[in-house]
Formats: sequence, C-alpha cells, structure tokens
Amino acid sequence: MKHNRMRAHFTGILVLLFAGVGQVIFAQESHIGGLTGEGSRGKQLYRRYCVGCHGPLGDGRGENAPWIDPKPRDFVTGTFKCRSTPTGALPTDEDLYKSVTRGFVNSNMPSWLPLTKQQRADLVAYVKTFSSSFREEKPPSPLSMPSESAANQQSIQSGNELYQKMNCWSCHGKEGRGDGPSAQTLVDNRGYPIPPYDFSVGTRFKCGESNQDLYRILMTGLDGTPMPSFANGLTPAQAWDVVHYIRTLQMNVKRKKQTAENEKKDRGESKPVGAQPE
Repeated sequence: MKHNRMRAHFTGILVLLFAGVGQVIFAQESHIGGLTGEGSRGKQLYRRYCVGCHGPLGDGRGENAPWIDPKPRDFVTGTFKCRSTPTGALPTDEDLYKSVTRGFVNSNMPSWLPLTKQQRADLVAYVKTFSSSFREEKPPSPLSMPSESAANQQSIQSGNELYQKMNCWSCHGKEGRGDGPSAQTLVDNRGYPIPPYDFSVGTRFKCGESNQDLYRILMTGLDGTPMPSFANGLTPAQAWDVVHYIRTLQMNVKRKKQTAENEKKDRGESKPVGAQPE
C-alpha cells in the first residue's frame, strides 16, 4: 500500500510537471501589428506544413532534412539569420513573420503567403516555443534605419573602396561572384558548408531585396553564418555606400533580363495580358 501511494504521488507530480510545461509552451504568443498569434493554433499548422523539414522538436532534423541543402533552421538555438535586431540578439516577432511570409531564396523554404496573416502569426508564436530564449529574454529594439544617401558616383566609389578594405571580396569575390579565396572554406554554425552570395546572378537576398534590406543585413549580420555585422565597422553613410556599390555588381543581371525580354518582343513572342508567368 505504501509503495502504491508513493507511486501515485510520483505520478501526480509528473502529471503536474508536464502540464506546467504544456502551459508554458502554449501560452507563447506573437504580436505583429494588430495581430496576436497563439502557439496552440500554430502547433497544428506547424505539424502540417513545417515538421517535415524542421522536425517535431524544431531542431531542423525533420525526415526531409538529409536531402535538403542548405539545412533547415534549428529553432532550439534561438539563432536566426534575418533580424532587425543587433547581432547575437533574438529577432522580433515582426522579423519572424517576415521570414515566414517571404521565404528564403536559394533554399527549400518557400513563401507562406498562401496562409492567412493570422495563421502566419500563429506559426511565429509556435516557433518561439522551441527555444527557451524567448521565455527568458526579450528581443532588443531594432536598429535604426537612417535615410538613404544619394546613389551617386562618389558614393559608389566609396563603397568600392570599403568593399576592398572590409575584405568583402575574400568571400564574395572581386566582382561579387561568390568566388573569393575563402569561399570554399566557409561553414555555418552547425558545420555545414555555406557558399557566399553571388551578386552577379540575382537581385534578391536571403532577407529581402530592397536597399533597406541590404543595409539591414550589413548592420545586423546573418547570425549562424560567416556573414558578420558591420555595425561597429561602418558608419551609416559608409554602409549606404557599400549598398550602392553592391547594386552595381548586379547590373549585368538586369541587362541580361532586359535583353531576353527585348529578344522575345522582336520575335513576336510577347505574352498577352493575363498570361501565366513562366
């Protein structure tokens, strides 16, 4: 009888402990504008759309993970690439929401625009339950975004000089083709190879495509990757100069795209209004 009572008492303690954990997990919320995301709702969405890659524990070890490159994000560490907060800090709910909405170019992470805004907010809330960091601390305020300077020749020349001085070329290459001398040696925080971005073949970056997005990447870094923050190495004016120079490395992409479109027009292959994109 005594052993039975002890067993029942111990079982009761375990039940209370696990119940407490569940309450902590599902009490997690996200706040994006006027939306409040609930982890309890996000759990079902995660199991349907995300678990195959990110895994049931959010550690990036889903059943699809071995076949994916780059590897899915490990949410447990609380380390995220795309943030408006300083390097080493947690992202804001808005940062995570933008990542879910936008997706990641050159990866298997799609845009989740087909989900409603509320569903995306709920997903963000559930993703936060995987890392204790979101319960133990709050994200700091986002870095300020100063007004962009004029993208004139002086700014571009200054950006070119800074690109060399800050050793951006050692990873991204002299012409921004991702073929610098360090390119083949780079790994992420989990030890997986990670190539530097090739500016010559695309206009969209991991964390957006506007000049403001590129400025933010320079000043916050991409945590979990070799791309550091330059917040302590560049003034805001210098960062804008680098942004303007990097844009010149993408000019060939724009010209090629325009040339291809013009060739189609010349051949009478222009698509009618309302035609589906390729």
